[in-house]
Amino acid sequence: MNGNRGIYMDHAATTYTNKEVLEEMLPFFTVNFGNPSSIHKFGRDVRKHIDIAREKVAKALGADPGEIYFTAGGSEADNWAVKGAAYANKNIGNHIITTNIEHHALLHTCEYLEKEGFEVTYLPVDENGLVSVEDVNNAITDKTILISIMYANNEIGTIQPIAEIGRLAREKGIYFHTDAVQAVGSVKIDVREQNIDMLSLSAHKFYGPKGIGALYVRKGIKLINFVHGGAQERGRRAGTENVPGIIGLGKAIELAANNLEGYSKRMTALRDRLIKGVMEKIPYTRLNGHPVKRLPGNANFSFQFVEGESLLLNLDMKGIAGSSGSACTSGSLDPSHVLLAIGLPHEIAHGSLRLSLGAVNTEEDIDYVLGVLPEIVDRLRQMSPLYEKVRGGNTNV
Repeated sequence: MNGNRGIYMDHAATTYTNKEVLEEMLPFFTVNFGNPSSIHKFGRDVRKHIDIAREKVAKALGADPGEIYFTAGGSEADNWAVKGAAYANKNIGNHIITTNIEHHALLHTCEYLEKEGFEVTYLPVDENGLVSVEDVNNAITDKTILISIMYANNEIGTIQPIAEIGRLAREKGIYFHTDAVQAVGSVKIDVREQNIDMLSLSAHKFYGPKGIGALYVRKGIKLINFVHGGAQERGRRAGTENVPGIIGLGKAIELAANNLEGYSKRMTALRDRLIKGVMEKIPYTRLNGHPVKRLPGNANFSFQFVEGESLLLNLDMKGIAGSSGSACTSGSLDPSHVLLAIGLPHEIAHGSLRLSLGAVNTEEDIDYVLGVLPEIVDRLRQMSPLYEKVRGGNTNV
């Protein structure tokens, strides 16, 4: 187990803050506390460090520092990108294209815009959670002003054909935004090579602090200002900067970029060990998401004849932290919209488990889970009359 608090396998919900990141942040609470908008030395010193952090974010994405805007997190960045592009370009058109498996920060924003007179096309995905580039192309009209498709899904880990969609959008002269909150820090991203116009990220997904994120906006993209009231973020997002958070984001993304290849390789090996063991040890199990085109640390399963909340509670009693869906909807009794979108019936979608791996996880953790999980699933299945029918030879369930 990773420490006396058990095994944490919910890194897609949040990661801990790296000690190096925290140490980088601490002086900006007590020593370098100046307001970066002030012209005296206290303010100028802080402004210099914000500029350095912006450069680190830009470097990690293949962008220019002037294209990085700090936000309060991924949800704000999604809201700004979609609302900002929609309102700034409504004289050109009112049509937006997205998918039906986006994070709710994106889906709810689009639903809001529909009430404001915009039209939104929610594209379906296949059984692995992949959207078709052809479907994107066919959905484009002369009123389309924005395509927003997440880089990698937060629940099932499927990685979308971002470069191809971006190329299509660029050829058509349409803005392309991607919610890359789950992808940054786990896979290599180059906004230039992948034809990305806007990209959202959040520090707490890659060992940075909570409450800080960023939006990449390619030079020349028209967006309305998100917060009015001051000249911060080059006049586009007012409010005194979250200086410690910005410093932490800069350090976290620098560390992630420097160790990306090794981290990704290690997470992929652990993920594959976990998936192989679960699929071999537990019958009537489905792996959700693309088997290959998926985030390095993501494993999502559906277990027939099992209720997800009971599974999570039993795992928790064994010291294992997982999730039955995205963290933002874990309090909901409804099945995951993502699992329903890939074709799972309600009863199977309800029996889902997401185990998302991170830096603290080891092969011993995987083996412990593989020793505990089959027993829990089997015990819960004993209480299912449907499972009894299957065991009795009646497979028509």
